[in-house]
Amino acid sequence: MKSTDNKIPVSANIEENKTYMKERLGLDVSFDVDFRELIVLKEKIHIYYVTGLCDTAVIQELLKKLVEINDNESNTKKVFETVENRLVHQQLEKSETMDEAIDQMLSGLIIVFVNGVKKALIIDVRQYPGRTPEEPDTERVIRGSRDGYTENIIENTALTRRRLRDTRLRQEILKVGERSKTDVCISYLADVADDGLVNIIKEKINKIEIDGITMADKTVEEYIIDRKWSPYPLVRYTERPDVAANHLLEGHVLLIVDTSPSTIILPTTFFHHLQHAEEFRQAPSIGTFVRAIRFIAILASMYLLPLWLLFTLEPALLPNELSFIGPNEEGNIPIYIQIVMAVVGIEFLRLAAIHTPTALATSMGLIAAVLIGQIAIDVGMFTPEVILYVSIAAIGGYVTPSYELSVANKVMNLLLILATGFFGLIGFVIGFVMHLLFLVNLRSLKTPYFWPFIPFNAKAMLHVLVRIPVPYSNSRPSIVHPKNNYRQPPHKS
Repeated sequence: MKSTDNKIPVSANIEENKTYMKERLGLDVSFDVDFRELIVLKEKIHIYYVTGLCDTAVIQELLKKLVEINDNESNTKKVFETVENRLVHQQLEKSETMDEAIDQMLSGLIIVFVNGVKKALIIDVRQYPGRTPEEPDTERVIRGSRDGYTENIIENTALTRRRLRDTRLRQEILKVGERSKTDVCISYLADVADDGLVNIIKEKINKIEIDGITMADKTVEEYIIDRKWSPYPLVRYTERPDVAANHLLEGHVLLIVDTSPSTIILPTTFFHHLQHAEEFRQAPSIGTFVRAIRFIAILASMYLLPLWLLFTLEPALLPNELSFIGPNEEGNIPIYIQIVMAVVGIEFLRLAAIHTPTALATSMGLIAAVLIGQIAIDVGMFTPEVILYVSIAAIGGYVTPSYELSVANKVMNLLLILATGFFGLIGFVIGFVMHLLFLVNLRSLKTPYFWPFIPFNAKAMLHVLVRIPVPYSNSRPSIVHPKNNYRQPPHKS
């Protein structure tokens, strides 16, 4: 078979196709690559599939229908048309190239070759192994849906479609990875999402050149974003279909990567990472209260420790009313070193919790409480105040809805502590300003990361600080440049 534009066409000689499949797929070597040969109306028919990715019951039904053709048909001149009509399945496509057919087969579809025909029939019977939809551990709500995305891209697109039954919802599939050929779905509302944004994302995905993206969404993210060394997340991840669908209505674009339960939301700002579904499942007043508490906790996770350290090192900065701030006892170790040791110790515990088997988690917690609790204070390693403020900052990190943002805030918190410990007031001021300037200069697909605070947008900032009732939230965020800015359709007369 000769190549046309580097693609091998399907041969009319079915044995040539079989030889090619053996060379490319290791037909006689890989046990999960299966093959069946049937004789239908005196013509050979070859069927290829990957056993672990297809629904066995459907395959058996298709084989049964093909065999029955010999009993019910006699026209040997239209074998291909007869076979096509008897493949009783809702999705049936044709391919004229072997490369496309093989790519589809490795994605869980069936390939059918008919001798004498330069086309392959492709049937979608994929059934990926995986778990059922369940509520994500990191995005739990008191009230609301309990389903969540899984590692199956077909289920994930269906969960999105279930919430947006709009004819203008587009879900385009691209393949990434020379070897992995991983499916990546781009989801957006055609009449809302900015065409320029969609095209930029498509271009960046099409330019990805890599063997495989076995780490799924994170690999795709690193190819899309420009500031690859930034500790702050420039995309938002979610495992909740309702959160993803809400962002589609705002004009964002979703990336759903096969084998990952997390959906990427593009573009996002710093304040998108502070939102949580629970705020929208409660009354607006309660949602606003919860949001205010969360903002205070996040600020504490970033600035409480360096600010307390500053007042400890330079008590003259405190007014008389706050003169009680500072350690009541002098420890054996300088305060800023105690704070660094305690922060690093908290990270030890966090990493240990990730790798500790569930059956041993309670025991690990008890050991941590003893080691970093009273014993550490009794031996003079920590003062009680250090333990108190480090604990408050750690809780603020866990309150942060976005795991990626909480880790980035911890890194900046540690750098601020070191700057304040070494240089006092000057170190704190310079560190704080540099942190703010760093956030202001970040971009997520040309979107200002600190919007709507900088550049300032009063109406959007009000929506950040206050959970506005849905009937009054009738406009989409201008930062994504939506085609249709008005969210609610006009009332019908």
